Amino acid sequence: MARGVARAASFGGRAATARWCSYRRITVAVCLGNLVAALLVLRSLTSLAPTPPKREEVVEYTEEQIRKAEESIRIRREAEPVELVEAVKNLRKIFRREEKRRKELPLELKQKVSYEIVQLLLDLGDNSSFAQQLEAVESWRFEKLKDIKSASIQNSTKLDLSNEEARTLKRALQFNWHVLLEDIGLWIPSEVSHTEHDDKPENEPEEEEIIAGPPLPSQCNAELHTDYDGAAVRWGLTHPKESAADCCQACLDQAKNARPGELRCNIWVYCPSEFGCFSPDKYEHKHQECWLKQADHPKLNFKDKYSESYRDSHPTAPVVVPWMSGVISA
Repeated sequence: MARGVARAASFGGRAATARWCSYRRITVAVCLGNLVAALLVLRSLTSLAPTPPKREEVVEYTEEQIRKAEESIRIRREAEPVELVEAVKNLRKIFRREEKRRKELPLELKQKVSYEIVQLLLDLGDNSSFAQQLEAVESWRFEKLKDIKSASIQNSTKLDLSNEEARTLKRALQFNWHVLLEDIGLWIPSEVSHTEHDDKPENEPEEEEIIAGPPLPSQCNAELHTDYDGAAVRWGLTHPKESAADCCQACLDQAKNARPGELRCNIWVYCPSEFGCFSPDKYEHKHQECWLKQADHPKLNFKDKYSESYRDSHPTAPVVVPWMSGVISA
C-alpha cells in the first residue's frame, strides 16, 4: 500500500514537471533571457557614450569692470607702433623689389660685365687716381649703352649677346647701375662735398679738455696731445696705470727711490685714449700705457697735430697727437 502511494506521488510529480517544462514555456524563458541580456548590453553601450558638455555659466561683469576692459584695449591699440609696422612693410617691399631687380641679370652676363670692367681698370694701371677710374667706368657704361642701341637698330649681333640679354643689360645699365656694380663686387662711393664752417665767435675761449682721473699735481706739468722723447726708465707696454695722475706719481716715486747710478724719471708719457695711441714703432700701444723716461734736456717728439707730410709717410697716423705727457719740475 505504501509503495503504491509513493509510486503515485512520484508519477504525479513527473507529470507536473512535464506540464511545466513545455516547449512554449521554455521558448518564453529563453526569449526573456535574451531580452535581459540585450538590455544589459544596451545599458553598457550608453554608459560609454560621451556625456554632453555642460552649459557654460554666463559671467556677468559690472559696468566698472567693462569700462576698465575697454580702457585696457584702447591703451594697447594706442601703444601699437603703427608707424614702425608701416615702415617695416615698406622696407620689405623695397627689399623684394631690389631682390627682383638683382635676379633680372643672368649670372653669365654679370660675369661678362665684371670681366670687361676689371680688364678696363687693369689697363689704367696701379697709379691711376680714383677720379680716373670712376671716369673710365662711366665711359664704359655709356659706350656699352650706345653699342646696345646701335645693335638693336641695325639688328646686329656684334655684341655677342642675344636680343633678350641685350635688353636685360640695357635695363641694368640704365636703371640698376649701382645694384649691378654691387653684384659684381665693385663699389664706387658717391662724391661727398665737405665744407668747413667756422661759426665760432671771435675771442671765444677754447673749451678745456677733461682729463679722466684725479687732478694732477702742478709739478707734473701735464700737456695734452704731447709726446716727449727720452731714455726709457720703465717700459710702458707692461706698465699700465689707471690715470694720468697715477702715471705722473709713478715717475715721482721712481725718481725718489732710484738707486745710485740708475736713471731717474723726469718725463712721463701716458695714453688716455680708449682706442689706443699711435706710434711709428712696430708695437700696438693700448689705453693706459704709462712710459717713464729720462732726459737731461727734454725734447718734443710730437705736439698737438701730426704734420701733413708726416701723415703722408705714415698713413695710419691720426690728425691729433693722442698722447699726453709732462716734464717733472724740480
